[in-house]
Amino acid sequence: MKIGIIGSGTMGAGIAQVAAQAGNNVVVIDTNETVLNKAKHSLQNTLSKLTEKGKLSAEKAASIFSLISWELSINKLNESDLVIEAIVERLDIKQTLFAALEHIVSEQCILASNTSSLSVTSIASACKLPQRVIGIHFFNPAPVMELVEIVPALQTSQDIVTKSIAMIDSWNKKTVRTKDTPGFIVNRIARPFYSEAIRLYDEGVASIETIDHAMKVYGGFRMGPFELMDLIGHDVNYAVTETVWSSFYFDPRYTPSFTQKRLVEAKWFGRKSGRGFYDYADTAIKHEPELHEESAKEICWRVLVMLINEAANALFLHVASKEDIDLAMTKGVNYPKGLLHWADEKGIAACVEKLDALYEEYHEDRYRCSPLLRKMKASNTNFY
Repeated sequence: MKIGIIGSGTMGAGIAQVAAQAGNNVVVIDTNETVLNKAKHSLQNTLSKLTEKGKLSAEKAASIFSLISWELSINKLNESDLVIEAIVERLDIKQTLFAALEHIVSEQCILASNTSSLSVTSIASACKLPQRVIGIHFFNPAPVMELVEIVPALQTSQDIVTKSIAMIDSWNKKTVRTKDTPGFIVNRIARPFYSEAIRLYDEGVASIETIDHAMKVYGGFRMGPFELMDLIGHDVNYAVTETVWSSFYFDPRYTPSFTQKRLVEAKWFGRKSGRGFYDYADTAIKHEPELHEESAKEICWRVLVMLINEAANALFLHVASKEDIDLAMTKGVNYPKGLLHWADEKGIAACVEKLDALYEEYHEDRYRCSPLLRKMKASNTNFY
């Protein structure tokens, strides 16, 4: 297969590596020659490190690199079977690009967007053949993360969906199919992991260290929410939250946090800037979590039940199947368990009671219980 990648940033270069590792011929396009050369040398270094660690033979590494060509003009994509764009998250720019691509590639070529938050349907609307446009959303870093969200636009043909899933599955990835709604599966359902943790901090319930500790020790998460936001970067994480919120017509469940907005305004983006919720300077004072077991368990339960509620609502609204929802959260953001399995384990009734208690305390719509959870409690049924 001949694969075109537009954009040689972290995502574009990572997707190119994945495609080449699967044996495809890949053309990477970027109009910025400096960025393109940087990506090329970065991939060389990555492959060298994998060889040094014994994860790739020198021959395999050389073969992967030889399958990729680095070009400045999109005209070089004329023989592509699949083109994936991984450029800036702006709808107008993506629409202009897709319209231009139609004059270059064959009518059989699949046009895909790696967008994480924009409407694939809107992107497809710019094309004369919108039925061959689809969302293929990788997670960062693409060579490491197994999950890929397949997002058919309203116009996408079933044949394109089937071909896209088969192709990405053959790249040793795990695909999930999701409706074209804001945030798709992962970025929609994961919002409370961040927002509810910040809410707890804003209320003075606990310190960031204590909340992170609670989620890791009692929830089994690999990273606490504040550690993870610092790693992702607040510029990125806040922008996704704001996009999801506005796309859902300002639903209170997705309201961004002023606390995180202030970090962005201060350019305290997290690890990459040396300061976020945590200070990463060598001289920074490290604060220990306050270890009160019962309160730590309650913190974890409050964040977890909000995640469960979001997963249940996504299923209720047919965003994806229950299997794909659970797979997406375990493979896309490394959750220790699928949230719907977790709901069964905790008990549907316990989930409803906790959500109702939060709603009774705050009288805020962010705590409204999913109708699906309420129906399941009434009928005494589980997800599995």
